[in-house]
Parts: sequence; C-alpha cells; structure tokens
Amino acid sequence: MNDNYPKQNLFEGKLVRLTAEDPKSLVEANIRWGQNSAFGRLLDDEPLRLWSAKKIKEWIDKELEREPLEPSFSIRTVADDRLIGFIGAWGLSWAHGDTFFGIGIGEEDLWGKGYGTEALQLFLRYAFCEMNLRRVSLNVFGYNPRAIRSYEKCGFKIEGRQRQALLRDGQRWDMIYMGILREEWENTA
Repeated sequence: MNDNYPKQNLFEGKLVRLTAEDPKSLVEANIRWGQNSAFGRLLDDEPLRLWSAKKIKEWIDKELEREPLEPSFSIRTVADDRLIGFIGAWGLSWAHGDTFFGIGIGEEDLWGKGYGTEALQLFLRYAFCEMNLRRVSLNVFGYNPRAIRSYEKCGFKIEGRQRQALLRDGQRWDMIYMGILREEWENTA
C-alpha cells in the first residue's frame, strides 16, 4: 500500500461519526425528537405537526428509498454510539457540483456542545473530497443564531436573505441563505 494513501477515517471525528441509516433506530429517535417543539421549529419552517409512529415509519421508509446519490447519514456519538441526529444532501446537481444539505441534532442535551459542528465538518469533507462537489448550500432561520455560528465556524458565508419570510410567535424572521466553496473549506479544514 502507498504510504501516502489517506488513512484518516472519513466518517469519524472525535465526538461523532456518520453512519448508514438504520430505519428502526431512526423511527424510534424521530418519535422522541418529534415531541420536542423547539427541535421542530429549528428544523422546519412549516407549522408543527405531531405524527404517529406509523406515519413516521412510512416517511422514513420513503426517504430511505429516495435517490441513493443524495447521501444521508445518521449522526452517532463516538463515546457511546448514541443516535443523536442526521445529516444529508438534497437537490444535488452533478452538472454544477452543488448541493443543499440539512442537519438536525435531536438530542437537546447535546445542543451547543460541538456535535453538530463536527458532523458538518465530516459531511463537508465527504462532499468535497469524495463527491468532488464545488459548493454546498443551506438555508437557516434568523432565530437560530447557534446554527449560524456553527456554519460560519465551518467556513460558510451569508449569501442572501429573504427578509421577514417566517412568522413564529407573532414575530417576523429572515430566512438566511449560506454557502461554502471548496477552496473556502480547504482554508478552514
């Protein structure tokens, strides 16, 4: 074997590792996470809904059947293999080397402790080094400054905003669009 061959585990960091999605574990976790309205409001701009276990299972089964070239992963802790969230690509354009991504850390006791940031760093390494993408894009709600700081720490730049696009608790919030180019990621990696 070539001594210069990368030996680093592509899917594992110090805090988290990215794994293939296990439908049974995802259903159980999403049932629990779905009861947390704070999590739901960070994840989706649609009005919150409570879903039955059956509906969650149907939705996850459908998601896992989607385009296999749009990778999605479970996020698990390195320390105890605890399923804490998910991350994945959507809207992948091979022609332009671009994708959007989404992330969710469902375990509220781990928010703000670096788990999401490290999962995103692993995902970006995968997107730029394995998928050979040129850019990764996202949108985030203006009322989620913790996520915005995490994205900026990973090298994302604010590219635009839809002013007052969201209504939460009687207050208007911006939808913020961010992106990172491969060379920007290389400068932060």
